[in-house]
Amino acid sequence: VQLQASGGGLVQPGGSLRVSCAASGGTLSGLSVAWFRQAPGKEREFVAAVRESNNAKRYASSVKERFTIGRDSSKNTVYLQMNSLKPEDTAVYYCTSRFGWSVAYYDPGAYGAWGQGTLVTVSS
Repeated sequence: VQLQASGGGLVQPGGSLRVSCAASGGTLSGLSVAWFRQAPGKEREFVAAVRESNNAKRYASSVKERFTIGRDSSKNTVYLQMNSLKPEDTAVYYCTSRFGWSVAYYDPGAYGAWGQGTLVTVSS
């Protein structure tokens, strides 16, 4: 399956944005999907993940209560709804997937396919 992230853009602090991860060549419904982000000069970091079997969700502490990961099966996409955005959320956001679930769901190395990222800039 090939992944493509979209929906990034410029948003003011405190604003909201939804980024989406679309799949081609397969369905996301049987895969665990995660969002990572990478800010300039920093390592790629875990943001959120949704499990394939029961749609259990995991979040980084820095985004919990502000971000929501979810599936839109009708569109074969996984979205990341981002609210109360902060300047430190500025980064390129990537989606990725894997078969099954890994206890190391926060580790980029636990995933296979990666899509091209989408840039989210939080600035006034």
